[in-house]
Amino acid sequence: MPSQAIKQQSASFISHLWGPLLLSYCALIFYLSSQPMLPVPDLFSIQDKFMHAAAYALMALLFWRAGRFYTADSACFTAAVLALVCICFCALYGASDEWHQSFVAGRDASFFDWLADLFGALLLTLTLYKREAVAIDGE
Repeated sequence: MPSQAIKQQSASFISHLWGPLLLSYCALIFYLSSQPMLPVPDLFSIQDKFMHAAAYALMALLFWRAGRFYTADSACFTAAVLALVCICFCALYGASDEWHQSFVAGRDASFFDWLADLFGALLLTLTLYKREAVAIDGE
């Protein structure tokens, strides 16, 4: 079936993109953190914490997908290990991002922003971990 082969090639090509997408996303966050001010309207009081959580949830998703692709053949890299590494990566990147912002005029480092980063990454990672555990149990 030619269409089956094309679908497999397409899926394989897309799978190769998760790592570069993660690196590009990290570069985007670095770029945005280098700006003295971001043009985002204030809609409610803790909007920035939601934005931090959403940004790092997306980072966790990209890391998870890249991790699943690059460790697909590794028996020792279980979903639990991937979850731990994913959370650690996002937490460390978030901490380095806050530290980076402390050097940017008009920006400051915030422990609470880092907590929001960690919360977003943790929430999505645990959701992906649970989804994968349910899928494995269902087989």
